[in-house]
Amino acid sequence: MNNKGRGGSSRSALEWVRILTKNNAPVKGEVQLCLDIRDVMFKIARFFHKGTRMSSNAFLHAFNLSDEVLRVLLIFLFAWLLIRSSRRLIGMLTNFLNSRAKTAEENRRIDTLSRVFRYIATVVITLVAGMLALSQFGISIAPILGAAGVVGIAVGFGAQSLVKDYFTGFFLLLENQIRKGDLVEVCGKQGLVEDITLRYVRLRDYDGHVHYIPNGQISLVTNQSCDFAFALIEVGVSYQANLDQVFAVLHEVGRNMQAEEPISRSLLEPLEVQGVQAFADSSITIRCRFKTVALEQGPVRRLFLKRVKEAFDQHGIEIPYPHLTLQRWGD
Repeated sequence: MNNKGRGGSSRSALEWVRILTKNNAPVKGEVQLCLDIRDVMFKIARFFHKGTRMSSNAFLHAFNLSDEVLRVLLIFLFAWLLIRSSRRLIGMLTNFLNSRAKTAEENRRIDTLSRVFRYIATVVITLVAGMLALSQFGISIAPILGAAGVVGIAVGFGAQSLVKDYFTGFFLLLENQIRKGDLVEVCGKQGLVEDITLRYVRLRDYDGHVHYIPNGQISLVTNQSCDFAFALIEVGVSYQANLDQVFAVLHEVGRNMQAEEPISRSLLEPLEVQGVQAFADSSITIRCRFKTVALEQGPVRRLFLKRVKEAFDQHGIEIPYPHLTLQRWGD
């Protein structure tokens, strides 16, 4: 289909430019590209203009498209819409389940599973769209599927670690062993779980280092943020200290923290003073602990030690430290 000028003559935009320049020299690449884009936009406008009737064959002829190409474009367009729709539906379902969740652990599990389902939906839709597109060009899918089965067996023997990664990752998610946002120790590495897929677990430690751990290498998982946590504290006092007074001061510090905002929101139970843990070289070690919200054991422990130091100074309780005493005998 050619564009029509104001005088009614049927000429393309490129021909008009050559007439205006009064020569038949080829137009530069940039100008020709702009004119081609202009021609396409004009054809699209004519196609969608009200009152314009153009058959599908005329549309295909205008853009030099074959039926197979148009079907492939429609398949990929439909696949793109399906991917967008699936992500939106999974997102709506995730928000709904998060609103019904009662704990932060349930929210982390829902977020982790939603990421996995989005990944699976994208892969499945893309594979199906690719196979349908191949069938439009007359390529039979059955031999490809059969070959894929044979290749899959060969790959299964040659890439057993990769298959093991996916199986282990599936059971890690199914059994709720690791969730996004958990504080875990895996394969000797400790950190927060930033991402978990069927292939690997991504951790970020306290120094900011990121560790990628294949799921197939995970044999032991230590989850330090499952449901709740304990802030374990050991305090050393001198041998001259009154232990009953020390226990009373520790309980007082614990009660004050439970009545103080916002730290009280992180405490689930009162302070538990377990008693004397060990006799060290120059001190008596006393162990106590707080039951806290998951991931809050660190801040609770640091604040408690600060308040204990202040309380011991106020009550005259000595915190021993290594020192050397010199005595002089006679002249």
